[in-house]
Amino acid sequence: GGQPRNVQPFSDEDASIETMSHCSGFSDPASFTEDGPEVDEEATQEDLEYKLKGFIDLTLDKSAKTRQAALESLKSAFCSKILYEFIMERRMTLTDSIERCIKKGKSDEQCAAAGLACLLCVQMGSGIESEEIFKTLGPVLKKIVCDGTASIQARQACATCLGICCFIVTDDITELYSTMECLENIFTKAYQRDRDTNGVSSTHNTVLHISALLAWTLLLTICPVNEVKKKIEMHLHKLPSLLSCDDLNMRIAAGETLALLFELARETDADFFYEDMDLLTEKLRALATDGNKHRAKVDKRKQRSVFRDVLRAVEERDFPTEMVKFGPERMYIDSWVKKQTYDTFKEILGSGMQYHLQSNDFLRNVFELGPPVMLDAATLKTMKISRFERHLYNSAAFKARTKARSKCRDKRADVGEFF
Repeated sequence: GGQPRNVQPFSDEDASIETMSHCSGFSDPASFTEDGPEVDEEATQEDLEYKLKGFIDLTLDKSAKTRQAALESLKSAFCSKILYEFIMERRMTLTDSIERCIKKGKSDEQCAAAGLACLLCVQMGSGIESEEIFKTLGPVLKKIVCDGTASIQARQACATCLGICCFIVTDDITELYSTMECLENIFTKAYQRDRDTNGVSSTHNTVLHISALLAWTLLLTICPVNEVKKKIEMHLHKLPSLLSCDDLNMRIAAGETLALLFELARETDADFFYEDMDLLTEKLRALATDGNKHRAKVDKRKQRSVFRDVLRAVEERDFPTEMVKFGPERMYIDSWVKKQTYDTFKEILGSGMQYHLQSNDFLRNVFELGPPVMLDAATLKTMKISRFERHLYNSAAFKARTKARSKCRDKRADVGEFF
């Protein structure tokens, strides 16, 4: 035996992301099997809260690795379960921990802390408590975003966090404009590179510019009409230059922002006219039919798909409606504003997006879904497909797919008819 060590309430294994993913599954109705034993939910909730308290304590640990693991574990929990009451009692402690990690941590820790700040505001919703959180964290986030010596990844995460938190909590219009100005100062630097060259070259700052642009676009969707008009006049003739960027994600971000700007412009002014429409549609059509051999097939496929929709939005004022299923409910995404908002929260909530759409009052208000639908256990059970039925369905689908593929691959098939 070696020297005795101090016993901590949580080991590194308890603080790992994997452990948290198992703990967070306790609250997910989908994690229960139809035939599984009944679980004491109250005891499970107490166990989860006990672990979460330990993770909050570990955010103050001397080890950066332990602090980061604790932050990631808390993020996993906040994604997978509504913890309003638990957080309400500890919001100041959590805010202080996040502030400390963003100020003093290295790149990965800052990213994890910024992500947790987003989820903290999503959990709390648009109330006074969230405003207090943003008053504390807002200046810190802005400082990192504008700090040229900070890592690009940390600045990127803080830019996203700044936009999302401001979207959730800000009733003060001056704070909204101040945050948008901070983000504008970042992504407009991508415009400047177009002055000396025909296209915008991709740099290590591009990921930061993309995050700042998307966060700014999200905030634009909640601006008053007069401010929207000012921003459109300021940026609509400059954004097309970003379509020439080497980076696929920047081209897509610029294209989707353009589609959203056109949508907002036509809502505020039915007779809206864009002078360089022919040149813009020519650019968009080239991207929607891009066959450049120097680009990866996956990238070309993704780009063509996005820009077909963007071209339709700009030319025909059309949006391809999407349907999102969550539990027994359905939500239709029928505008670029709604798509931008959904994509933003989907990015930070990941697989927990469906759960939050069902249970999170703030998100349900954002997407006009009304109060949460309350279903008892018996109703949920009748809506589930039994394991045996699911097995039969998957087997039939597999056989049909195999049969169809075999027919296409059969060397004896007559291929002459295709010529």
